[in-house]
Amino acid sequence: MTLSPHERNLIYGLYHAVHLSRIKGVTAEVTLRSIEQLRTACEPYVKGPGLELRVVRRTLYLNGSPVVQDVENFVFYRHVVDMLRRSWIGILSVTAVPSVTDLQMFLGVVARLSDPNHDPTRSGKLTELLSERGIRSIHVQPPVAGVATLPGERERREAARRTYEDSIAISRELFNGTRMGRSANVKKVKLAVQAIVDGVLNDEASLGGLSALKDFDEYAFTHAVNVCIFCVAIGRRLGLTKAQLYDLGHAALVHDIGMSRIPREILTKGSSLTDDELERMRAHTWLGALSIFELRDFGEIPFQSMIVAYEHHIGPDDSGYPAVVRPRVPSVFSKIVAVAAAFDAATNERSYSKALPADEVLRTFWEDKSLGFDPVIVKALINLLGIYPVGTVVILDTYELALVHAANSDPASVHRPIVRLLSDPDGLWITPPPLIDLAKTNEKGQYERSIIKVTSADRYGIDVSTYFA
Repeated sequence: MTLSPHERNLIYGLYHAVHLSRIKGVTAEVTLRSIEQLRTACEPYVKGPGLELRVVRRTLYLNGSPVVQDVENFVFYRHVVDMLRRSWIGILSVTAVPSVTDLQMFLGVVARLSDPNHDPTRSGKLTELLSERGIRSIHVQPPVAGVATLPGERERREAARRTYEDSIAISRELFNGTRMGRSANVKKVKLAVQAIVDGVLNDEASLGGLSALKDFDEYAFTHAVNVCIFCVAIGRRLGLTKAQLYDLGHAALVHDIGMSRIPREILTKGSSLTDDELERMRAHTWLGALSIFELRDFGEIPFQSMIVAYEHHIGPDDSGYPAVVRPRVPSVFSKIVAVAAAFDAATNERSYSKALPADEVLRTFWEDKSLGFDPVIVKALINLLGIYPVGTVVILDTYELALVHAANSDPASVHRPIVRLLSDPDGLWITPPPLIDLAKTNEKGQYERSIIKVTSADRYGIDVSTYFA
């Protein structure tokens, strides 16, 4: 995927205009030509869908969609992101085709504020400077400066992130090693599982929140870790002992190891699989059991791991795959992994399917009995995530935008999670975003805020990882 001509003209135009304004001045002939080109690049957007550039961490969004980075635009992309960040611009919107004079004044201000030698304490005055110069077609808002945290939360989140990233690295090593025919380091896998179990027992919210992060390129590895986290948390709610949680976590982390033996062209195929390709894909279950059996130090691996790898796609009525030769009832571990794996797969975008809203997936799991999921396990997952899972972006009846931070600890308020308030009713971003309990009532006993709609993070240029970093 590459930039469209309009996107390229806009990003390149903004970079060149700022760069030339800084080194040549806004009145230089070469700068004026660049400004005119930038003005022309703005027209298709202002006269059409509108123009909004938003920076979230190191990602640039254009009208709610992330701008593609490729080899050709990498340098320009980074310069534009750095320029906006140094100028203390989180959102840059253009509401009318700006005049050359407006662009000259705007670029003059930005060129000074984005200078590396500029005093950063003056960056917050950009809005006032634009207003003083009478610029009405260009509007800016500051970036999210930080996220409100509870005492000790930042340290807990950092510990959770380290556990998550270390587990993904071990998962990557396990999958790639198996694909290349190398023996995996079982000790590392055991340490990763132990860290996840300890993390869930000590701080479930922080570690669970990271499972909301999506990474298309790393799907196989993040999927394994996410399923492990979900399974351990579900098992905890079902009353499993710590030793049982360890065995369950190990089985969950390696449940899809058989995928490492499936050809890449099948795994990454963007269209429907042929019958032959589908049969080869389904072989990952028994290939997974075989891969675990062949691991060095197999004796240190919980036996349930091999069973789960084989069974997690077998239904309670012997439907699914692989085909059974005699009636069998999948183990409890297999049932837990089946629910967790299906949920994470459905809410992640892959080469052959789009991600579905988490609340919609949970509703389907609960209502559609033909899926064959154990209702007790599905209910445990819903109690774990809430009706609105962590990382879900929602619109409130106050027209504020919010991000689900955690499920409410009160089972009676499962539909009223703890959220971070991202914007006010007018759409202005709140810095830093406060934590709000949607179960809170006013003096009359009425709820102060309620969720009316789930929306897409991409639509608003929201990088969910910003709020769980």
